[in-house]
This record gives sequence, structure tokens and C-alpha cells, in this order.
Amino acid sequence: MARFWTILNDGTVARQEPDGQEITSSMKRAVISNGTVEWYETCYCSPPLKHEKTTVYDRFFTGMKTRPAESVSKLKGQKFWHFLETQHKVGVRETSL
Repeated sequence: MARFWTILNDGTVARQEPDGQEITSSMKRAVISNGTVEWYETCYCSPPLKHEKTTVYDRFFTGMKTRPAESVSKLKGQKFWHFLETQHKVGVRETSL
């Protein structure tokens, strides 16, 4: 997860066409609860998130499931962005010992 945080923040993901900005924005909206990360993402491909999974998500998530959102509701859980930032700081601290 520390690596995921790094590529989300150094522009690597954001520069990816055509979906990098949406991936970054989605991860900023995502929440984590009981080890599961949930988010809404705009995607026009079939199957949904095909390119995103191939280029980014499959490197960091396992057992990923997608489904169409009939409506957008408030997701409950800890902000995933904060979780990633914390994991990054722990990783940096451990490697600097």
C-alpha cells in the first residue's frame, strides 16, 4: 500500500490516459471498513473498470468486484486516502531505521 500511495501522489497514476485522474479522485473518495475498500467511479468501458484494473488496481487489490451503482450514497468507513497515507508513513519509518 505504501507503493500505491506513492504512485497516487507523484503523478504516475494521474498522468495515465484516459482514466488516471478518475482513479486518483476515486481513491480520495474511497473508504475502508473491515478490510474492504469501497468507492464510486465513473467508467464507460465494458466490462467496468477493465483498463483501470489492468493498469493499476490489479497490482494493489485482490478479489475486486464491480457493480453498477443505482444511486450514489454516502459510504461508511475510514477514509482510504488517510489509511494509505498512514501506511506510507509507517513504511518510511521502518525503512529509515
